[in-house]
Amino acid sequence: MTYARLVDGGADAAAAAVDGTIEGIIAATSGSTGEPRDVLIRADAVAAGARAALERLGGPGNWLLALPEDRIAGAMVAARARAGEGILTRMARGSFTPQAFAAAVTRMPQGRRYVSLVPTQVRRLVGDPAGADALATFDAVLVGGAPPGATLPANAVETYGMTETCGGCVYDGMPLAGVDVAVGADGRISLAGPMLAEGYADGSDPSFTEIGGTRWFTTSDLGAWDGTRLTVHGRVDDVIISGGANVHPATVERALLAHPGVADAVAVGVPHAEWGEAVVALVAPASGTVLETEVLRLGLDLPRHARPRIVLAVDAIPRTPAGKIDRSAARAIAARAAEEAP
Repeated sequence: MTYARLVDGGADAAAAAVDGTIEGIIAATSGSTGEPRDVLIRADAVAAGARAALERLGGPGNWLLALPEDRIAGAMVAARARAGEGILTRMARGSFTPQAFAAAVTRMPQGRRYVSLVPTQVRRLVGDPAGADALATFDAVLVGGAPPGATLPANAVETYGMTETCGGCVYDGMPLAGVDVAVGADGRISLAGPMLAEGYADGSDPSFTEIGGTRWFTTSDLGAWDGTRLTVHGRVDDVIISGGANVHPATVERALLAHPGVADAVAVGVPHAEWGEAVVALVAPASGTVLETEVLRLGLDLPRHARPRIVLAVDAIPRTPAGKIDRSAARAIAARAAEEAP
């Protein structure tokens, strides 16, 4: 029995984990909060995550693999297909386009259909007639990896999770079967459940703890838990402190994305002599839209301390290869805009 690395063939490794023919998998984190780390995930955790997802979605089906299989999100697509004895269809290699997506969908067998995507992929598909039609054929479209914005189709399911939880373990704010959620006094989200990773390959980590016989993983995310539904505010390191008040970027981004002329958005903090940090937002206009950014800024349904000092229109929001917002790059653009502002 061995641990198989996703970089050596993630779909095969995930399927083998579900079958129980390997001890587990080794998956790299996204590295969004530092250097990527290898996460050890036992085979029974992979299987538990896959089966819990299928239970929530309404049963087995056929899956389209449209994400990199060397990351946990893509590997878990293969795991869910194997757990439900469904057919896994892979997209052709190359850049993700609505045309390539639609072509892959035509190769899928009939029956229940599922796919997992990041928000950038969804936005491209929704904005293309052929892509939107293909997307509509799925019984569920799992969307994770970043705040999705306002372009989700009716069959979308917003997911929350990370490598350490075998990907998404909270769907539309509701934990999957067997998943426990807690929010500490500091606002950090903690998760527990049978899909929790064993730990990191480079040694123990205080993020994994055991309380009363239950293993927990304390995330780097802030949120609110009412006992039934989880609301994710964003990462601890992304909180903007302006004039002594905490501003969650996700709150600002949701307000921006509610405007029909905004296709994508990010809010970041930049140094400010008086307030410590100022909120600056970058927005990508929807196709064919010319945004009046100052009108947009003043019209946002936000408290005064959370309203961006500057809203800057850009061609595209900077993102990592995995589709997550590249906040470091966004801050650099925002800082230049703030320096040039009167």
